[in-house]
Amino acid sequence: MKTKHTFSVAVFCSAATNLAPEYYEQTSLLGRWIGEQGWRLVYGGASIGLMDCVARTAKEAGAWVTGVVPDKLVERGIVSPLLDENIPVRSLGERKEVMLSESDVFIALPGGLGTLDEVFHIVGESSIGYHTKPVVLYNIGGCWDSLLAMLDDLRRQGLLRHDLTGRLMVANSLDELKKFITL
Repeated sequence: MKTKHTFSVAVFCSAATNLAPEYYEQTSLLGRWIGEQGWRLVYGGASIGLMDCVARTAKEAGAWVTGVVPDKLVERGIVSPLLDENIPVRSLGERKEVMLSESDVFIALPGGLGTLDEVFHIVGESSIGYHTKPVVLYNIGGCWDSLLAMLDDLRRQGLLRHDLTGRLMVANSLDELKKFITL
């Protein structure tokens, strides 16, 4: 499905509303940057929260917007009208597999259980050799600090068998994030 696109960026993020203004500001900057590069945005397809924000700003700046849309979003009536391409899926597991196959890099913005599930799925697949695509935690306002502390604790305890270097990077600003995106 990527025949029209030279580079695809998957963004995992919250569909929650009423989040910190800084999250929306930085998500807008990221979306705009993706669009200005002429890249394809691949995301969860929702019309609310940070998902809507990244899709709207990316599209306004010229990105092709692909939503990987679980049927539950359709049932709830929250599928984005901004999609250039809608890839319907039946489950979150299927969504992750499609996003993995359709994307070259993964960026995790602030998010909840769904975002964590997506990040750990993609990093887990990488850790056992299914792919070498990078995952970047965009640590806006320190949103991932407690997760990073937990991962450090797991590493100290010897519970992380695989080195995450090169698989899971952390960016505290858009400029730092840009350094991890190499073509």
